Amino acid sequence: MAGTRGRGAAAALLAALLVLGVSGWFALRSPEAGGGAGTRPSVAGNDGAAGRAGRAEAAGTSFLAPRPPGPLADPLLVPGLRYAIDAFLNDALEAGATEDPQEIKRRLRVLADRHFAADVRERALALALRYVDYRAALGSVPPPADMSDAKAVRTAMQARDSLRQQFFEPAEYEALFAEEAALDRHTLARMEIAGDRTLTASQRADAMRAAEAALPEPLRAARQASVAHLAAADQTADLNARHADDATRHAERSARYGEAAAQALARRDEEDRQWQRRLDQYQQARAATGEGPALQQLRQQLFTPEERLRVDAALALRGAGG
Repeated sequence: MAGTRGRGAAAALLAALLVLGVSGWFALRSPEAGGGAGTRPSVAGNDGAAGRAGRAEAAGTSFLAPRPPGPLADPLLVPGLRYAIDAFLNDALEAGATEDPQEIKRRLRVLADRHFAADVRERALALALRYVDYRAALGSVPPPADMSDAKAVRTAMQARDSLRQQFFEPAEYEALFAEEAALDRHTLARMEIAGDRTLTASQRADAMRAAEAALPEPLRAARQASVAHLAAADQTADLNARHADDATRHAERSARYGEAAAQALARRDEEDRQWQRRLDQYQQARAATGEGPALQQLRQQLFTPEERLRVDAALALRGAGG
């Protein structure tokens, strides 16, 4: 039952991230990650994976490195641009908590030479400034009332896409969002297949396989990794349901995934415990004092700017038994 609840909560979150591209300001941490106030947020897109800025380097993209010899259509609009922009914004946010777009833009202008080589710096900065405006405007896109309603999710996605097209040229849109758009289409297709009650079990399985095959190969590989992540999440839910101690958790995880993964999952457990303790403190204070300046001050003290974006959702999941 715990695993089923965990998958249900994950599905609702996935739909939310799918619609808004991690809505509001920079909600970059996955819901399970927790993390204490002042912790550096990891760069993540709508798949919730940590450290996505590093993926740009892994893909061979470095915006500070000298350009290789030979023709290059555009040294800026290349795979990894989204992660480079996210890392740039993370750097600006580390200068201190703020939700003021103009202050973030000021910081970006100061930090540009740390992130981009001279031949692309001016264009990259201009793109990042528009990206800030886009992220601020994204708050005007209302989420679906029912995250399990594929039609409502599609409508919200279309509104988000229309907003992106207002801020970015087609080539910029492609460089920034093409990978995410492919994953969005795939996830939406899976939602629609799962919700189609006219399909037999065999037809549904065939449709799911066809949706998987429609993904570009690199994204299929990434999805396989995400499936492994879900398996680890199910195991964690089972361990939680059994109130397993740390030694049991480590033994079962290392037997299934290896020592390094078991240690990483143990760190995740501790981060989640810290997150839950801070949620407890905030929830108790809200019950005792109600909304007001004191509660807002506590919210600022307990949570990073990124975490504040998901406090209310986390408490709502608690109330729903998630």
